[in-house]
Amino acid sequence: MDNFHISGAKHFYTIGLSYKKADAAIRGHFSLDEEAKLRLLQQAKAEGIDAILATSTCNRTEIYGFANHPFELIKLLCEHTHGTVEEFEKVAYVHKNKRAIAHMFRVGTGLDSQILGDFEIISQLKHSFILSKKAGLTNAFLERLVNAVIQASKRIKNETEISSGATSVSFASVQYILNNIQEISKKNILLFGTGKIGRNTCENLVKHTQNNHITLINRTKDKAEKIAGKFNLLVKDYANLQAEIRNTDILIVATGAQNPTISKELIYAKKSLLILDLSIPKNVTDDVAQLPNVEVIHLDQLSKITDETLERRQGFIPEAEKIITEVEADFTKWLETRKFAPTIKALKKKLKGMKDAELDFQRKKIEGFNDEQAEIISDRIIQKITKHFANHLKGDSETTDESLELIQKVFQLEELRK
Repeated sequence: MDNFHISGAKHFYTIGLSYKKADAAIRGHFSLDEEAKLRLLQQAKAEGIDAILATSTCNRTEIYGFANHPFELIKLLCEHTHGTVEEFEKVAYVHKNKRAIAHMFRVGTGLDSQILGDFEIISQLKHSFILSKKAGLTNAFLERLVNAVIQASKRIKNETEISSGATSVSFASVQYILNNIQEISKKNILLFGTGKIGRNTCENLVKHTQNNHITLINRTKDKAEKIAGKFNLLVKDYANLQAEIRNTDILIVATGAQNPTISKELIYAKKSLLILDLSIPKNVTDDVAQLPNVEVIHLDQLSKITDETLERRQGFIPEAEKIITEVEADFTKWLETRKFAPTIKALKKKLKGMKDAELDFQRKKIEGFNDEQAEIISDRIIQKITKHFANHLKGDSETTDESLELIQKVFQLEELRK
């Protein structure tokens, strides 16, 4: 499986960085917003890359794709983010072929998430694949792989308890508030940003705090109003942000902007204020934490919170890994089939040519030759022959390359090899 016979002689790579070695600041340098993803895909297409997928979440940024060398993908990432090659090399990982496939399975099924059992990444993978498909940058391999990862994710959710209870950045933030703030139901809470993490955080706040003093602010007010209507919450204009911060006890920042949205100047430091920054890059400037009466907690700190639920989930990892092994084996079997498909197709074409030549010869030689019957019989023979070859190749994967070489040599198919 060193050469997938899917994208010429290119290899399949994963390049990226995650919370494991890259802190929030570095991850922020390599964060890709939607516009940056689209620009990256456009350049990839212009440079001759025919299948690529880019994901960027609060705890990782990754590119999956076919290339002659991984630097082609690294260069794309650095050119469309604020990160440099030097920074990337210090904290990054590069996986090739089998390891790249295995990595996507672990990421997409939540086993590599910053909080075990956080499956939000699978929706990111789906969305990224849709972007790539619209740009004409997917192939059969990438589509089959993403679908296999989605299948494994669904099975793990349904067949194990690794995702029981809510464990995500949004839940961890609410859990932190519950564990550290007394009389939470009486506190004023301001949620700034109503993207996916903001929406999930809002839902967890309503569910777990029994607090009816929650205010939402978003740059686009109608998005906040849709969420507020669902939970009967208050919405304020973005222009009122500083005044609302002055009145709040807890500020949750989930804007996802590429530059800080909360600065020292916006903070009223004469009363206690807890700020939870759930954004990558960081949306709260570092100097805010130096203010008196202000505590700033970033999502990396929240993600280190462990409770009984998370500890219990560790026990379900073997079950999840078993499911991944099964689904990945099915994918590998399909991939091996793709590997010898061109040879079987070429063999069938060769046999058909031999058949046509022989039938033409017999047609001239035999009076009253039955063309229709001869075609039916010979086509069935060709079908049986190619089926035998295909079954042999499927059943003996250890010698597939040798078998392919022999078939190509015996039937003189060398010119059809990829």
